[in-house]
Amino acid sequence: MSERATQLLQIADDELILGWRDSEWTGIAPNLEEDVAFSSIAQNEIGHARALYELAARDLGTTADELAFDRSPDEYRCAGLVEHRFADDWARTIARHWLYEAADAVRLEALKASDDAEVAGLAAKIDREEVYHRMHAEMWADRLRDEPRFREAVDELWPQALALLPEDQRGTLATRLDLPSNSLLQGERGDHSEELTSLWEEMTMVRRSVPGAAW
Repeated sequence: MSERATQLLQIADDELILGWRDSEWTGIAPNLEEDVAFSSIAQNEIGHARALYELAARDLGTTADELAFDRSPDEYRCAGLVEHRFADDWARTIARHWLYEAADAVRLEALKASDDAEVAGLAAKIDREEVYHRMHAEMWADRLRDEPRFREAVDELWPQALALLPEDQRGTLATRLDLPSNSLLQGERGDHSEELTSLWEEMTMVRRSVPGAAW
C-alpha cells in the first residue's frame, strides 16, 4: 500500500469511528443545543471520512463503502482515542473532543502544505468545515477547565491523543495545548480494544446482512 493511501486510511478511520461515537450522544446530550451540535459534528466527521476513503479507494482500486465497512476490525488503522464509548461520561467526551480537534488541526495544516494537490485541496476543504468543531471544543474546554473530572480525563487521554499524529507533529500539539511533550505514548495505530469490535458489529450490521448496501 502506498504511503498516501496509508495516511488517508488512518485519518479516514479516525473520522469514521469518532463520528459514530459522537452520534451516540443524539437524544441523550445534556441539553437540546448539545444534542443538535454533536449530531452535526458526527455527520461532518463521517462526511470527511467518506471523502478521504474515496481518495484512497482510487489508489487501491476499490470503493469508499468497501473500505469503510468490508474490512475486519483488525484492519482498521484508527487511533485508540476514538474507539472509546463515552456516551455516559460528558467530561471524558469533551476531553476527547478537545484533544482530537487540536490534533486534527495540526495534521490538517501539514496536509494543506502537501505537494500532492489532491490531498492539499481536500485537507483545505475539511479544515474549513472543522472550524466549528474546534470552536465548540474550545468553548466547552474553557467552561470545564477548572472541573476536576475534566482535568482528570485530559490527563488520562493525553497519552492516547499523541498517537493521532506522526512523531514529528506531537511537539506542536503539546505546545498548543500546554501539555507535557515527554508523555509516554499510549497505544499505536492498529492496537485495538474490544470496544472497536462491538462498534464494528453495530456499524456494519446492515452491510453484512444486505451485501452491497451503500451508506
